[in-house]
Amino acid sequence: MSEKLEKLNQLPRETAEVDFLNCCGSHRWARLMTEARPFANIVELIKQAEQIWLKLESQDWLEAFAAHPKIGARQAASKQRAQSAKWSHSEQSGTHAANDSILDALAEANRLYEEKFGYIFIVCATGKSAEEMLAVCQQRLNNIADAELRIAVEEQRKITEIRLRKLLEVGN
Repeated sequence: MSEKLEKLNQLPRETAEVDFLNCCGSHRWARLMTEARPFANIVELIKQAEQIWLKLESQDWLEAFAAHPKIGARQAASKQRAQSAKWSHSEQSGTHAANDSILDALAEANRLYEEKFGYIFIVCATGKSAEEMLAVCQQRLNNIADAELRIAVEEQRKITEIRLRKLLEVGN
């Protein structure tokens, strides 16, 4: 077991919940993850995180989505914690060098998406350029609400897994 995982297993409840909230903005998910401790290894942690996530209700998923900044936004989401904001900035690095026309198009696509679905566009941005994220958003605008929610839930699951791995990195 890694030293970081051992520490996470032993943290006081409130501290562990904050660490989990940095990975996923659903309070219910963070609470259930805290209660699921101890984890024997990272594989068990990731598996439990996914199982808990997929059993949540739509309001829990929407709470997690609201803890993200919009793709291409220059500031953190209002409900976002400092560590989560730092990770979001890094995850969205593909937008940092984007020109104004791409950022404007992303802002418009974000607006249309939120207008249609009622929540912000969620995509696992790690490794994607601004142009790729724009194309994904524009394509997903064609989805029906139920299908899109399932896609957004899966994208959040991917983001959460990446963040859980970051949480356990040395020097984090």
